[in-house]
Amino acid sequence: MQGMSERQYAAHVGLSRGGVQKAKEAGRLVLFADGSINAAASDVRRAETTDPSKTRKPPAPKLKPVPEAAVAAVGDTLRENGLTAPVAGGGTTYLQAKTANEVLKAQERKLKLAKLKGELIDRNRAEMLMFRLAREERDAWVTWPARVAALMASELAAGLGPGTRLEAAVMQKALETHVRAQLDSLAEVRTGAG
Repeated sequence: MQGMSERQYAAHVGLSRGGVQKAKEAGRLVLFADGSINAAASDVRRAETTDPSKTRKPPAPKLKPVPEAAVAAVGDTLRENGLTAPVAGGGTTYLQAKTANEVLKAQERKLKLAKLKGELIDRNRAEMLMFRLAREERDAWVTWPARVAALMASELAAGLGPGTRLEAAVMQKALETHVRAQLDSLAEVRTGAG
């Protein structure tokens, strides 16, 4: 036997033996003189003569693996709520994932309800208010030396004795230097929110 038998060729191309026999009868296979199938030549001829719409579809794709981050999130959700979480690397069961999903839905409903009741505030609005308040506080401190420098200079001069005179401009400049240094150091402080 020079080539393949019908059974061998069927296994080679992934068809049933009946499908190979139909292709043979339709002249879509190349045969050797002994009646065996020339696999390479038959593959080419079948590709040229087969209607693509009548070919078998590849099997349905296998399920994609779940990313580790998603599995970790399921575990975190279950642990936060006192439920049994999957062992690291052991995979998550359908029941655990479904339980985590239900817990998350309940948490989401709870947050929506708290927001409706006015117990929660919008983060962007809160950040905007904090920024505005901080800006107003900074502006008040920046203008403070000009308002109090003359008063402080006269009070200090009075405490030093008669005839002593302190310049308000010098006092104001010293105060502004120290206030700006303090504001610069405060500007470096960052909140934990990102």
